[in-house]
Amino acid sequence: MATDGRADEVTPAALAERVEAGEPVELLDVRNREELDAWRIEGPAVGVTHVPYMQFVSARATGDPASLVEDGPYVAVCPEGEASAEVAGMLREAGVEAVNLAGGMEGWARVYRRDRVADDATAATVHRYRRPATGCLAYAVVSGGEAVVVDPLSAFVDRYLADLDDRGASLEYVVDTHVHADHLSGLRDLAAETDATPLVSEGAAERGLDGVETVAGGDTVAVGDRELEVLSTPGHTTGAVSLRVDDVLLSGDSLFLDGAPRPDLQRGDDAAAELAATLHETLAERLAPLPDRTVVAPGHVPPRRASERGPHTARLGDLRERLPGFTEDREAFVERVLESMGDPPANFETILAVNLGRESVDDEDAFELELGPNNCAVTG
Repeated sequence: MATDGRADEVTPAALAERVEAGEPVELLDVRNREELDAWRIEGPAVGVTHVPYMQFVSARATGDPASLVEDGPYVAVCPEGEASAEVAGMLREAGVEAVNLAGGMEGWARVYRRDRVADDATAATVHRYRRPATGCLAYAVVSGGEAVVVDPLSAFVDRYLADLDDRGASLEYVVDTHVHADHLSGLRDLAAETDATPLVSEGAAERGLDGVETVAGGDTVAVGDRELEVLSTPGHTTGAVSLRVDDVLLSGDSLFLDGAPRPDLQRGDDAAAELAATLHETLAERLAPLPDRTVVAPGHVPPRRASERGPHTARLGDLRERLPGFTEDREAFVERVLESMGDPPANFETILAVNLGRESVDDEDAFELELGPNNCAVTG
């Protein structure tokens, strides 16, 4: 096993490479069951053996920790990489091949991947950033030495800056497609580092966002020799927008590849039906009329796909045929969405308050708030 470090551990980046490549990986997760069920590393060839840490501690007292597992090899996982390092060491001493995931799930949450989106669909270069730990996607559109970054994460501001510097591109605009509830926005931080203009929709600004400029449906944002068209796509939130550059649609949280967004995070359950009806209108009247060839690049992918290499896009014509949201009447759509929402993103109320400027957190607390899956979508 390539460890990209000490022989008794694997770095999160090296593990991500293996998972993306579809190599078989057997994780030995020593967290408690609740932690495992809430958030885990997934991939097309990833298996999980779950044995809580305290069982290994007990087995060590009797001299046989290897009896708890098969032959391996394993990558041991815990929250921060300490308990799993101990477990991996026990197993190696017992003759079982095992390495530790350095930094544990917190280290995994710092992995950030970049690739290109649909080169044949746009004259601009569209880069996608993907966080395997959560499925959050951000984008950078580069044209003529200028760039726009869409839906940046606060934890990775330095990464966007370094990548644009490598490309010799100046950041002109930073755009949030909506007020995020599952991760802390890098909108203000990234703009402040570069003197770029921070942009949100008029509807998002009306929720109390200060120090930003606004756009509305029908506006355009220039980057080099290309223009991003702003589409008003409310439903997930009242002020949600999508951005269209040539044949690529950066749909934010207004349309996912496997379903629609949940409508309850802004105003709660009492207003969810109203926003679900608005979302149906967005799908039927604003997005469905776009050309079949439109490449939909969403703001999230589900946890089971977050560690895959991609493509993480789909043609709109295919989505119209596959997703019931495009064919159901409004009443059926609203009923199904309300029944399919599930648990909200972890800490979403605090994350919203921070993104709206009502609360502040330090970097360590900010990172902790975002850990776990985003849970912003419903099925279908």
